[in-house]
Amino acid sequence: MVVAADKVVLIHYTLTNDEGKVLDSSSGGDPLAYIHGHGNLIPGLERELEGKASGAKLSVKIAPADGYGERDAELIQRVPKRSFGKVSNLKPGMQFQAQTSDGHARMVTVTGIQGDMVTVDGNHPLAGEHLNFEVEITEVREATQEELEHGGVVQVAHRSHQLRLRAQALGRGPAVDGGRLAVDLLQR
Repeated sequence: MVVAADKVVLIHYTLTNDEGKVLDSSSGGDPLAYIHGHGNLIPGLERELEGKASGAKLSVKIAPADGYGERDAELIQRVPKRSFGKVSNLKPGMQFQAQTSDGHARMVTVTGIQGDMVTVDGNHPLAGEHLNFEVEITEVREATQEELEHGGVVQVAHRSHQLRLRAQALGRGPAVDGGRLAVDLLQR
């Protein structure tokens, strides 16, 4: 069976940047399981897996436009510290969920604090980066009706690496269209 829309696909992968630094990997754990064609992976990786069979091993380089997008300077904004409510001890690197002006959620990272103003970056941490994947397809099977209705593979527990690769997890996908950030922030 080959990778195609509505198939459950299990992959082992290692993700590196152009410098060779490992950014994420399923090594030593369960393979990542997803339903193909449902926007659960970044578009470039999903496209590269299309038509491949179980057992296939491939190396792919995904351009930013087919990964987490190019960096968008408009997603870097300064907001008043009071927007963070009762969060004390704000520090660079902290992540929050912000609401965009069109009502969607977007993860933002605090990148700086100066006086009463906080700089947040709504770009995905891997925006603007080429993504290099070593992938092994370990299984391809039909999705059950329950999985198709649920939108995910129900017999495999959600793992952190599954969430990091999800196209919509941090604002790269159809659920978020890049609207301006509102100051309605919720700590993650």
